[in-house]
Parts: sequence; C-alpha cells; structure tokens
Amino acid sequence: MKNYFLLSVGGFLMVSLLVAGCAQKQGALPVMPPPEVGVVSIVSETLPVTTELPGRLDAVRTAQVRARATGILLKRIYREGSDVKEGDILFQIDPAPLKASLDSAQADLDKAKANLESTKAKAGRYKVLVAINAVSKQDYDDALAASLQAQAGVEAGKAAVETASLNLSYASVTAPISGHIGPAQVTEGALVSQTEANQLALIQQLDPIYFDFTQSSTDVLRLRSLFDKGQLQKVATDEAKVTLLLDDGTNYQKPGKLLFADITVDPTTGMITLRAEFPNPDHILLPGMFARVRLEQAVARNAISVPQRAVALGAQGSATVMVVTADNKVEVRSIKLADAIEDKWTVTDGLKAGDTVIIEGLQKIKPGMTVKPVPFSGT
Repeated sequence: MKNYFLLSVGGFLMVSLLVAGCAQKQGALPVMPPPEVGVVSIVSETLPVTTELPGRLDAVRTAQVRARATGILLKRIYREGSDVKEGDILFQIDPAPLKASLDSAQADLDKAKANLESTKAKAGRYKVLVAINAVSKQDYDDALAASLQAQAGVEAGKAAVETASLNLSYASVTAPISGHIGPAQVTEGALVSQTEANQLALIQQLDPIYFDFTQSSTDVLRLRSLFDKGQLQKVATDEAKVTLLLDDGTNYQKPGKLLFADITVDPTTGMITLRAEFPNPDHILLPGMFARVRLEQAVARNAISVPQRAVALGAQGSATVMVVTADNKVEVRSIKLADAIEDKWTVTDGLKAGDTVIIEGLQKIKPGMTVKPVPFSGT
C-alpha cells in the first residue's frame, strides 16, 4: 500500500513537470530572422542625358506628277503603290496632235531656210552691182535687210521646232524623282493640261526618311546653362545618338542621325524645330506617322543614378528611396531627381557613391527595421 502511494505521487509529479514544460514551450515566441532585401550599391558613372520629344515623319522628297502637255490621257503605265525610278514613264498622252504641231513647225523651218537662201543670193548679187552703180544703194540695203530677216526667221523656226519636239516628248509623262508612287488621280480618257491644278499622281522618297520634332526653348536654355557651368558636356550634332520610338511603344531598330536644329523660335509656341534622318529600306516608317524620338544631347560626368523601381514618387514631385545603413537598418532618404535615362533616374541630391539602396522587398520593410541586404540580381 505504501509503495503504491509513492508510485502514485511520483507519477503525478512527473506528469505535472511535463505539463509545465509543455506550457512553457507553447508560451515562448520564436525569434524571426531579419527579412532579406535586394539592394544595389550606388556608383558614379558617365551617363548620356537624353530627351524624349514627339514629332512626325516626313518624306525626304515629294514630287507632284503633273502634265506638261495638253491632250487626252491614253494610258496609265505604272503600277499604283509601287516604287518607281526617276525617268520611268508613268502616263501616256495622245501624241498625234503634238506630232502634227512638230511637223508644221518643221515645215515652217524648211520654208524659212529656203527664203534665207534666196535673200542671201539676192543680197550677194546686189553687193556686186552696187559697186559698179548698176543698182542703187537703197536697193542693196533692202536686199541685205531681207537676208537678215530671213536669217532671223530660220532661228525662230528652229526654236519652234525645238518647242514642238519638247511638247511631243512631254506626251510621255515621266517620274521626276525616284520613290514610292501612290494612286493615279486621273483615268484614261481624261483631258489633261499643264495649266490644270490637279496632279496626276504623287511620288514620295521614303528611304531615308525625315523625322521633324520640336523642343521647348526653355529646355534649350537650361541645357546651355548646364554646359556653361561645366555640369554637362555637349554632344556634337553629328555624334548625337537618335532613337525612334514608334506609336505602338516599340523601338525602331535602325539608329538615326540629327541633321540640324533651327535657330528660330516659333513665337506662338516657344518651340524650336529639329530634324533627324532615319534609314527606311523596308518602308516601315511612313510619312505622317506620329512617333517619339530619344535624343542624346549631352553627357553627364560622375553622375549618380538609381533604378526607377527603387524610387517612390510623392506629391508635388517629391521622391524618396529606402537605403540600408552601416548597421543594416532601413532609412528613408529624400532625393532630387533630374532626367530619366532608360530604366534609371539621375539624382542631383540625396545619394552618393557607396550608398546601398533597396530595390526589392520594399513591401515587407519599414523605416528602422533591421534587414539582411543581398545583391539584387533580377531584372
């Protein structure tokens, strides 16, 4: 009986100790490790200063095809929407009336030549006779004048033949430039004339192609001020990198070149016109299309930049980033932004080389928290 009592008491104590131990374990809070955050180390670098500006594509050369002779249009020879070369025959005007005019002019020339021979011979005879007083001086002068008039008649006849010949050649309407030709504006059987306002067709040279755009004169003055202060280095016009961004958001693969920047400011808009040129062998770019151009206008030496995804933009243009201090604490840092360069912001104040900026894991941290920084390797 005594041994049973001792066993019971011992068992009770053991169970009590186990229950107490379990209760103590359940009530203890586990220590969580600091969260990992992806970070980048800020470095100073040489960065291009680019500007995105809207504009419109335009053909390098545009020519209106017009008739240079009057007549009935017999045939359209070219294929609408095709590429033509300078000198290709596009339309054929009825040449019969023009050929008749040329024949008439040639006949008049032959008549003038015959008259010239007759008057020259008469003037030659009178020259001999006037020397022996066989004819009067007046008769000789009249014969000489008639010969000179006949010579002028021949020259006029030659000009008339040349004009008629040109008009006959104009019966074949040719392409004034090489390029892409659109639909015909007239049909066979129409009466066309060099005096009509309507064009026969339109040719546009598409390779290369122009991109005309504008930039605020205020931005130009700001850049010049930075150049003068030495904060930016100017890029020469023929060295400026020009990239075209199409209306669907894609980048045109072929780089362009900046041709010129106008020196005149539009008084109504305060804008300066610029022009770039792009190769367009596949005719992807068409006149009249809207696009944007990314223009490299300067180079910033020892520039500080930060990935755009690390920047939180607030009201009135304020910007902040989360940085990791030397003791792995999170700190909010206000920064001043300048230009956007691809997927980065250039920073003029608030960051320096060597700072560690958090770019991934921002949603799970707050200022003052201890974190475990790891190099960011994502995209």
